[in-house]
Amino acid sequence: MSNNSTNYQDVVAHVLIEALPYIRRFQNATVIVKYGGNAMVESNLKQSFARDVVLLKLVGLNPIVVHGGGPQIGDLLDKLNIPTKFVHGMRVTDSATMDVVQMVLGGSLNQEIVSLINANGGRAIGVTGKDGELLRAQKLADPSITADTHEPEIIDFGHVGTVSEVNGTVLDTLTSGGFIPVIAPIGVGSDGESYNINADFVASAIASHLKADKLILLTNTPGVQNEAGETIPTLSVEQLAQLIEDGTIQGGMLPKIQCAQEALANGVSNVHILDGRIEHALLLEIFTDRGIGTLVAHSE
Repeated sequence: MSNNSTNYQDVVAHVLIEALPYIRRFQNATVIVKYGGNAMVESNLKQSFARDVVLLKLVGLNPIVVHGGGPQIGDLLDKLNIPTKFVHGMRVTDSATMDVVQMVLGGSLNQEIVSLINANGGRAIGVTGKDGELLRAQKLADPSITADTHEPEIIDFGHVGTVSEVNGTVLDTLTSGGFIPVIAPIGVGSDGESYNINADFVASAIASHLKADKLILLTNTPGVQNEAGETIPTLSVEQLAQLIEDGTIQGGMLPKIQCAQEALANGVSNVHILDGRIEHALLLEIFTDRGIGTLVAHSE
């Protein structure tokens, strides 16, 4: 036997031995995964993600996937010549845009993810938040200060909503039956209207409702970084608040951090912020000693 073969076997054995205590620890753990960014675009990363989710289920965890799809919605809107307007980074969603959102999130994209997971040996079922009233929503009201009068003004974002309530019956039925739920972030209001909801906040709301063991947010960054641009492996809730206060955390990372804080305040054990551009990011974070992103948890 060659030295290369022996080295390879040693590496594989080490990886499996390292993973074993984590597999034992997380038996029956509920893991909510927000899936988005490059991981939803590049073919190798899509396959990697699907395999990770299937393996999590096979070794005894209960993964639930919540997916975004902003770029894919934008592409279809462009093809249909439907103009897009953003205010404060959020897409104003009129009736025509909402139809496209439902076509992409609740249709083609959701079914693509389901198919990928099933093709890799999983049993996934795709739903939107409208199914079984899984996500009850209310219209987003965003009070903003106008530049000219400096007075609060309510911006009408159309069919953009926030989660008002999670109905866990649908999820309980699917997970107890051995299925992997794949959820499109579309909610239903008391008036029967459909609402487009930010997928990060949907994942946080579901994790909070289920008191999940883990909330995992896949991003296009290595994790939470310090002023020197280095990834911070672990953070307490108190340290996280300090990084926000001193301005270290800002920009596009802030909404994800708000989701993390909300989830931890509502009983979620751990929040992981990972680089979805790395193949098998989920497995590397959950089943290895070092991990690859930032783990946020309560102080012991």
